[in-house]
Amino acid sequence: MADIDDTNNNKYNVEAAEILANEASRMPITEAVPIYEQLLAIYPTAAKFWKQYVEAQMAVYNDDATRQIFSRCLLNCLQVPLWRCYIRFIKKANEKKGFEGQEETRKAFEFMLNYVGADISSGPVWMEYISFLKSNPARTTQDETQRIIAVRKAYQKAIITPNHHVEQLWKDYENFENSVSRVLAKGLVSEYQPKFNSARAVYRERKKYIDEIDWNMLAVPPTGSCKDEQQWMAWKKLLAFEKGNPQRIDNTLSNKRIVFSYEQCLMYLYHYPDIWHDYATWHAKSGSVDSSVKVYQRALKALPDSEMLKYAYAELEESRGAVQPARKLYESLLGDGVNATALSHIQFIRFLRRTEGVEAARKYFLDVRKSPHCTYHVYVAYAMMAFCLDKDPKIAHNIFEAGLKRFMHEPGYILEYADFLSRLNDDRNIRALFERALNSLPPEESVEVWKRFAHFEQTYGDLSSMLKVEQRRKEALSRTSDDATLAHESSLQEVVSRYSFMDLWPCSSKDLDHLARQEWLAKNMNKKVEKPSILNGAGTTGDEKSTSGVSTLLDQSSKIVYPDVTQMMVYEPGQKLGSTVPPSGTVGGLPALSATVPTYDGIMKAAPPTLLAFIANLPAVEGPAPDVDFVLSICLQSNPVPEQASKHLTTVTQLPAGAASSKNEPSGSYISRPIPSGSSSRMTRDRQSGKRKDSERQDDDEIASVQSAPLPKDAFKLRQMRKARGGTASQTGSTSYGSVFSGEQSGSTS
Repeated sequence: MADIDDTNNNKYNVEAAEILANEASRMPITEAVPIYEQLLAIYPTAAKFWKQYVEAQMAVYNDDATRQIFSRCLLNCLQVPLWRCYIRFIKKANEKKGFEGQEETRKAFEFMLNYVGADISSGPVWMEYISFLKSNPARTTQDETQRIIAVRKAYQKAIITPNHHVEQLWKDYENFENSVSRVLAKGLVSEYQPKFNSARAVYRERKKYIDEIDWNMLAVPPTGSCKDEQQWMAWKKLLAFEKGNPQRIDNTLSNKRIVFSYEQCLMYLYHYPDIWHDYATWHAKSGSVDSSVKVYQRALKALPDSEMLKYAYAELEESRGAVQPARKLYESLLGDGVNATALSHIQFIRFLRRTEGVEAARKYFLDVRKSPHCTYHVYVAYAMMAFCLDKDPKIAHNIFEAGLKRFMHEPGYILEYADFLSRLNDDRNIRALFERALNSLPPEESVEVWKRFAHFEQTYGDLSSMLKVEQRRKEALSRTSDDATLAHESSLQEVVSRYSFMDLWPCSSKDLDHLARQEWLAKNMNKKVEKPSILNGAGTTGDEKSTSGVSTLLDQSSKIVYPDVTQMMVYEPGQKLGSTVPPSGTVGGLPALSATVPTYDGIMKAAPPTLLAFIANLPAVEGPAPDVDFVLSICLQSNPVPEQASKHLTTVTQLPAGAASSKNEPSGSYISRPIPSGSSSRMTRDRQSGKRKDSERQDDDEIASVQSAPLPKDAFKLRQMRKARGGTASQTGSTSYGSVFSGEQSGSTS
């Protein structure tokens, strides 16, 4: 049996959960209950698991357990199938109770429609409710009148709810009103026609957003996957659509629909803190702070470790004057104090100062600074609070000095202390602070401190002190550099740094880029790098060694690989395959097209005599696709021709192109473009120059000599000979069944 691992990595294994649920559905209820409880502890908003669980209890008529399960899941799982299961249970439980049972069922229907009646899939629920109302017996005329009024109200609510069955509900409503009173129906129908039209229009718009949502997904923490992000975006779009009140209904109904959308969203984005915060913030902006508090309470049950939600919740409580609930939230962030973060201490100090005054904050700081887990951030935060808020620079200075004894090795603390002294205009103590810190910090950790010291001298010192600090900085940092001599050299970068201010520079951005590149080259000029292989065809000798220096770095960092244009050939769409090529047989250094594409004549040259004899005996077949049985019968009846028939075959292959085509080619033979056929084609070729005829005779002589030579047994040599023979072949003669190599059938081009 499948199981879900309790570790954080495998806890939310969706596939394992689905397998486990399927196995539980086939088990006895006593064995299935622990599995369902395990699943629902991990996926508390999985409506399909709740529905499966409750149906298993209903199947064994365990009514008490069924009611208990419904009480746990209904309000957190606003999904129509689960609620229809609930109403089915209620109807069955009250079917034999008479009038009291009908009243209980009616209340259950109204309870259900109050929560899921706004769902886009709620059409069947409205229809079922209306059918239930119509089926109630009326013992008196007054009961009949009450039933008609109840049915009318149900219809009027249903037809203004955008859902999949809104048009069917409208037709049923018209029929209902006409069956009651045609005179009254005319006025009511005309009154509700615009409302129905608005609901239908909103339904069509809403459906676009609904279709993007995966209603079968389980609520898992964000994984950053594409699917998770798409679902988050789909829900955000739907929520924004609902907040816009597209149906222009009153605020009460609009807010109710927005609440419904948020509740459905949290069924699937249960572990997304931004959705919880957005929901609570919307409630607060709508004027319902109590509802916002309830949302935050639910959020912390879902995400108990979320510091963001705790701070947001505490902020809400503090904003409405509930100091004690806010303090409890801050204390929950502190825990036992041993594992509390520096941030939680800082935020609690600020909270105490806001709510209880300076002394409460001071007292807590004095207590927390004794903790070994207290970092320098707490000192900085409290000192700046005393300086900026309490206007007491002396206390702030004492706090910084007290922290310096403990955090002298922290460059961040040194820089914060220097900033504080800069605000006091205490240049003497700033220099003393830098000197003390740089004497204690190791060189590799003092880079930022040296940078700040140099910047201070550039801003507030004289020229001699500025240059002196720069020189000391180079000497100190040269110990951490691979090239100490380079660190002592002056560069124009230093001048730029000294004479710039904020976003004002003594040079252009192009100059800055140039200087930055030069600095990088200077740092790397003596590093050995392998010379990159050249990709454009220029080879290198094996004795060539890797070079060094600026030129190599420039080649490595800025080399652009260009294509070798000498290896290109011009594409000519109008040129026939196998047309005349330069005498060398190459175009731009590559074999000519006719040398690389196998032609009919090239195949005929390379084919063995037996195959040539078989091809010569094949009759002409009309159409591009001959009957397979007919071809097989010819193959079975053909006899191999001995080597003595090679002369006859040579004669066949030496026939002019037009004659070969007229004898052996059907009308569907492959030609690269439409040309005249028959005698007109031969007359056109007869008009060609004698130079072309001499060339054809020369080709025929070569074919005859090749056919008489014995074929090599080596497959590699055979392929090489085929390629060589294809260089001068033409494409004038081809079979009607397409190229042997391409496997394509040729169509008729006449």
